[in-house]
Amino acid sequence: MGLRELIGQHMLIGVSGATLTASEKSFIINNNISGVVLFARNCIEPKQIRDLCAEIQSLRHQMKDKAPLFIGIDMEGGRVHRLKPPFTQWPPLKLIGDLDAPTVAFHFAQRMGTELMSIGINLDFAPCVDVFTNPLNTVIGDRAISSDPYQVEKMCSALVRGYIKSGILSCAKHFPGHGNTIIDSHEELPVEDATLERLHEVELVPFKKTLRSRVDMVMTAHILFKNIDPKWPVTLSDFFLKTMIRDEMKYRGLIITDDLDMKAMATHYDKGDIPIRAMQAGADLLLYCNEPESPPIAIEGLLTAIAQGQLHKSDLEKTHQRILDVKKLKLFAPDPRPFEEALTIIGCPEHLALADAIRQGIIPDGLLNE
Repeated sequence: MGLRELIGQHMLIGVSGATLTASEKSFIINNNISGVVLFARNCIEPKQIRDLCAEIQSLRHQMKDKAPLFIGIDMEGGRVHRLKPPFTQWPPLKLIGDLDAPTVAFHFAQRMGTELMSIGINLDFAPCVDVFTNPLNTVIGDRAISSDPYQVEKMCSALVRGYIKSGILSCAKHFPGHGNTIIDSHEELPVEDATLERLHEVELVPFKKTLRSRVDMVMTAHILFKNIDPKWPVTLSDFFLKTMIRDEMKYRGLIITDDLDMKAMATHYDKGDIPIRAMQAGADLLLYCNEPESPPIAIEGLLTAIAQGQLHKSDLEKTHQRILDVKKLKLFAPDPRPFEEALTIIGCPEHLALADAIRQGIIPDGLLNE
């Protein structure tokens, strides 16, 4: 396998619209890109989304690895909810936490995941495992389950089990915790005073449990913890990614960055250097969401880094195999279901009833045991 194809399997990218352009298809195929992340601009209505996912997956037959593509989306419930009606409109996770019912959390995730899977989306960037410890933190707010780390721990474990039951891949975010920040990392790099002891007492409590609950990915936060790693933000820090996630927590799933074009990264580091440092630090997957010029720059930068000895091909081959192993295990039926079948799942009465009950603060009668 060529270096370009090896690098490409480490990247997820955004696309521009409701269908793939010819240049997007060519780029994905020629560079063996690992997956696509969908946004509101890509999601008009169920049939179009299903056809887009089928189009994306069809590209694998022309690609070097012949592996299914990750098709990811941000669907947490509440504010972070890319799919509009007739898809079920799920409430924010805070209401799940308020109910204090793991069975409800399990069914919330299982039913959400089932709707996504029915149209070909196989990766949900959820759950949000952040502990909401700063009332001024509007970035997270009701995206968090609770200000109590043990409540977040309990509910996130149930959410991950629900996603697993649905067949969709899940992703714990934003490691090691974004719940105490004020600054939005989309706009600037948050700098936090927390010590390692504080993280272990609060923020890391639910992450430790969630990673043990067989979550498929963990997403890194673009936050600088100056008392822990004063040089590198988490996404670029080998202490957080290698020492903490791999060595201490023994996590063997995939580590994915948050969007590397967010201003927390782009205003402080060179666009070509960011992916190199993220890979050096221990990231498996690089996420590029909105700027089409960034993935080609990243690939060229990584090619140069390998040529200059900053990265080693043997290390990329190991992470490449880790990615393919997850795809082989989890994406064994990657194509979307027939649309007529998907229509029986999307916004079905059972899903709508569960979402409405959660909004009303009611634990629905008749939920099956997990």
